[in-house]
Amino acid sequence: MQLMLEVQREIEADGIPSVEVLRSWAKAVLEGRKEVVELVIRIVDESESRTLNREYRHLDRSTNVLSFSSDLPAVVGSNLLGDLVICAPVVEREAREQGKPANLHWAHMVVHGVLHLLGFDHQNEQEAGAMERVEQEVMDRLRFPDPYEAKAADA
Repeated sequence: MQLMLEVQREIEADGIPSVEVLRSWAKAVLEGRKEVVELVIRIVDESESRTLNREYRHLDRSTNVLSFSSDLPAVVGSNLLGDLVICAPVVEREAREQGKPANLHWAHMVVHGVLHLLGFDHQNEQEAGAMERVEQEVMDRLRFPDPYEAKAADA
């Protein structure tokens, strides 16, 4: 599996994983699914996240991760899967609120976002269940606990 990853850090903050760590998380999702992939991960502040979320999802708030598929025609011959936009302050805040290690939540956001780029979704219970199972499998391979366990305990 060959991954060409571009990481754009539009915010400087403690706790943002290194390029190597982000690469390992993305590769864990792509392994066995794609041979050659180009991917952009953009780390942003709440203002940029909110602007993009409002423009593309019509939700006027910042969010943890947004996925933008490349949707290029095959004739272009590109391996660009798409872009992930991860809001560092939201990820850090959610990790604290959910009582999770920040690294676990960062990994989950990368896994979740890459799965969206691969066509997974959670618009209904069936889709959500299938996507969560794959997320749990990947997180387990990365030696992280089930990312939904804390949510289930809180419910």
